[in-house]
Amino acid sequence: MSRDFLSVSEAAEYLGVSPETLRRWDRSSRLPAIRRPGSNRRFYRRQDIAAFRLDYSRAGSRDFPSASVFVTATADIEGNERLRDPQREAHRAVREHVGQSDDPAMLVIPVGCGKTGLISVLPFGIATGRVLVIAPNLTIRDGIADALDIASTGCFWARTRVLTHFQHGPFTAVLDGRDANIHDCTDSDFVVTNIQQLASSADRWLPQFPPDFFDMVIIDEGHHSAAESWRKTLRRFPAAKVVALTATPFRADRQELPGEVIYRYSFGRAMLKGYIKDIRSVSAAPSELYFTVGGKERRYSLAEVLEMREEAWFSRGVALSPACNRHIVEASIAECARLRERTGTHHQVIASACSIDHARQVCSLYEECGYRAAEISSDLDPDEQERALRRLRDHQLDAIVQVQMLGEGFDHPPLGVAAVFRPYRSLAPYIQFIGRVMRVIHQDAADHPDNQGVIVSHVGLNNEQHWDDFRELDLDDQEIVRRWLETEDAAAALDTTTGTGEPRRFDQTQLVNDEIISHFLEQRFLDPEDDRVLDEILGQEVAPGMALGNLVDREALREALRKRHSTEEVEYEEIPVSPQRRRQQARQRLADRSKSVAARILADLKIVPTGRDLARAAGRGARPNLQVAIALMHERVNDYLGIEPGMRDEITADQAIAAFDHLDELGDELVREYRSLVENR
Repeated sequence: MSRDFLSVSEAAEYLGVSPETLRRWDRSSRLPAIRRPGSNRRFYRRQDIAAFRLDYSRAGSRDFPSASVFVTATADIEGNERLRDPQREAHRAVREHVGQSDDPAMLVIPVGCGKTGLISVLPFGIATGRVLVIAPNLTIRDGIADALDIASTGCFWARTRVLTHFQHGPFTAVLDGRDANIHDCTDSDFVVTNIQQLASSADRWLPQFPPDFFDMVIIDEGHHSAAESWRKTLRRFPAAKVVALTATPFRADRQELPGEVIYRYSFGRAMLKGYIKDIRSVSAAPSELYFTVGGKERRYSLAEVLEMREEAWFSRGVALSPACNRHIVEASIAECARLRERTGTHHQVIASACSIDHARQVCSLYEECGYRAAEISSDLDPDEQERALRRLRDHQLDAIVQVQMLGEGFDHPPLGVAAVFRPYRSLAPYIQFIGRVMRVIHQDAADHPDNQGVIVSHVGLNNEQHWDDFRELDLDDQEIVRRWLETEDAAAALDTTTGTGEPRRFDQTQLVNDEIISHFLEQRFLDPEDDRVLDEILGQEVAPGMALGNLVDREALREALRKRHSTEEVEYEEIPVSPQRRRQQARQRLADRSKSVAARILADLKIVPTGRDLARAAGRGARPNLQVAIALMHERVNDYLGIEPGMRDEITADQAIAAFDHLDELGDELVREYRSLVENR
């Protein structure tokens, strides 16, 4: 208030209202603006603003809101040592940005670095009215709401001493479909919601809020904000300060995200501080790999594998190959065992499969190797999904195999190994998946052996390029984002790993028959041979005006990192499997895959699972089509094996594997046999 004239934003901030409210008062002549000589911009006399506030505060007018808690509260943020570096630094960056620009802002913060805490502190000293917090799903929404609840033991402000008094809030309302109304929002400082609840097709909530109802909008997982539901929300509040938080500031569909990146906290820096796990990549590399192409076996050397892996048919053939899958399973088990041996902590594996059918096959391979495993996908009903997660959290599982599940907001620090069984065609979902093993077990303990994560894959899946791009994105984001955008469209066009339950054929994909693993390619995210990693470390401020580089020699640091990151050379070791377990799991895979082929038969016959067409054609009474198709497949498999019904317990593992390899062929026989019968009914 030192100048004679205030801009619209300055006057609104002083009054504790949004610029839109101030303009409304202006239009009604209750607080008219003026134009200074030689300028078209609108200004207010500071004495008018001061008198206006005094008059309305004395009158207690309901039309003049009391000053926001975000303005009046004494919040200890930027000097608070209980907060993490990105929470203090990002708050300062937003405060400075808002003072200079009305444009939306984006903050790039890695998973596990305290985004929920940052959301908690962002409005203080920046917002002058209510704050809307939008999450992408219910899991994240509920986590944020708990941190913003002053009555909760998880209240972030109380835990970090950001605030010490809560008589006047901040108060939080949570939008849900049952127990919330507009009065809850009017009486609160924060309104927390997921985007589906706020901007659904039913339009229950969004129309209830006037355009100036919120002074700030905070978007978690801001890479979603290019979607129309998010844009619709931002259009509703045109004058609000918009801040988006994300770990991946780009989208696979190349839509432009709102706002410029004003602050970025690197993954490397987060690893060095112990906020997230120090991760490394391990990929199985075959000296020889064998495809059957056109009825003839073709041998590929490692050099040829590295050259061919960018071809979609090649990487898909690796992904769906039982031989390659087994090697990834065995390598991931070996890495998990190493993590467990160091401290006795029960580290676990999370695996990413191509499809529901593929997940079941991978899950069976883990069971065959002695690891308790479960699959989780959208094909399971919610109760079954929750049961699998409960077993994981209770350490009744060693591995969980997922298909586009357990993404944003899923937090389970014992996950130490990410096993990648599918080729990722896009960088963002690859980073999102490996982020599941970045949550630390011991906070702020960078050197603790439990705070290590491993990404296991196969070179034929071509995921090493994403690992390299991920590192480059972290160390020099501008160039990699440009290159990534140039190639993303072409890569996405090749991506057939939709993760849906749609039945697929295995016999029309050229699969790897066998391979000889010679070694593993190992890469560290914090590579001591990369000078940029050293620059990141040496540039850290250890005292006001003094960086670590002023105290530590570069080469001495490099040598220390080499020792810290030294590991035993990874050698391939086949896991011995008892004949009984091999037979049991081969039979299980045969049964699971038979059901998938049965579903594919119905698709080929163009009949629905719940209909009765196939039952009538096959003389099977009035049973649903899917039940009949499964029964017919079991009969055809028994015929192939030369056994009577009920004799599956008597077959060998080799017989089960041979039948498995012929399932699609047996399914085609059934389609040919029943097509005309179904069509003529």
